[in-house]
Amino acid sequence: MQQLISDLHAAHIGDIRTNERLAPYTTWKIGGPADVLVIPNSKDQVVAVIKMLHERGVPWTIIGRGSNLLVSDKGIRGVVIKLGNALETLRFDGATVYAGGSYSFIKLSVLAAKEGLTGLEFASGIPGSVGGAVYMNAGAHGSDVSRILKQAEVILDTGELVTMQAEDLQYAYRHSILHTLPGIVTEAVFELQVGDRKEIAGAMAAYRDRRLRTQPLQLACAGSVFRNPVGGFAAKLIEEAGLKGKRVGGAEISPLHANFIVNTGNATAVDVLTLIQEVQQIVLDQYGVALVPEVLVMGER
Repeated sequence: MQQLISDLHAAHIGDIRTNERLAPYTTWKIGGPADVLVIPNSKDQVVAVIKMLHERGVPWTIIGRGSNLLVSDKGIRGVVIKLGNALETLRFDGATVYAGGSYSFIKLSVLAAKEGLTGLEFASGIPGSVGGAVYMNAGAHGSDVSRILKQAEVILDTGELVTMQAEDLQYAYRHSILHTLPGIVTEAVFELQVGDRKEIAGAMAAYRDRRLRTQPLQLACAGSVFRNPVGGFAAKLIEEAGLKGKRVGGAEISPLHANFIVNTGNATAVDVLTLIQEVQQIVLDQYGVALVPEVLVMGER
C-alpha cells in the first residue's frame, strides 16, 4: 500500500490522505477510517486512479456526497475515491441537461426549474449527487431517475470510459446494473420538458414544505432507511409497530418520520445496524413483511 501511495503522489492525482476518518464525509456523520482517501481534481485523474488500482488489484470504493450511505465503524479497506469539484459540472442545451457525477441533485433540480424545465421536481429533496442518483435510481413523489435519464457516462472498474443508455442500466425500484457492474458515473444526460415556471415552482415549494413538516432534517441522517414494500409504505408499518422513538445507543427511529434513523450525537454504525435488524424482525413478526434496507452499507464488518 505504501508503494501505491507513493505512486499516487508521483502521478499528482489530487488530494491523497491516509487513515482518513470517513464520518465527516457522510450525512449520517458515522464511519471509521479509509486506508487511503483520494480526491481527484479532474475526470482524467479519476480514470488514471481506477486504471492504477485495476492493474494492481487494489479494491476501491466510491463516495459522492455521502447520503444514503452507512460506513462501518472499522472503516473501508483499500482506496476510497471521493468525487469533489472534479465532476461538478452543469450544462443546459434546450431541454437536455448535462450534469457531472458529483453535482448536487437538489441544486440541479432548482436550476432546471429556473430554466422552466419540468421533470426534476421530485429531486428537490434528495440530498445526494447526480452520480448517486443514477446509481440508485433515486426517486420521490411518484417519479424517479429512470423516467428522465437519456444516458450516462461511466468509468468501469478497468478504467474504460463508456456511455450507457438508460436501457443499459436495467433500472428497477432503487436499483441499477451499477450495483453489480462496478463503475463511476462521471456525467448524466437528462431529457426534460419545457413547462410552466409557476407550476414547477409551486410543486417544488409544496414538496419542500412537506419535507420540513415531516422529516428530521435538523439531525444527521441518511434519508429513508427502508424501501417501500409493494403496495405499502415502510414508514407506516414501522409507526404502526410502535417503533417511533426506539433507540439503540445513539441511533434513534425519528419520532417525526418512522423511516428515518437519526444520529442523536454519538451513534455508531453498529448502533444503526442493530436498530435496522430489530425493526426488520419486529415488522416481520407483526405484519409478515420483510423490509429491505435502501441505504448502502460499506466497509469492514
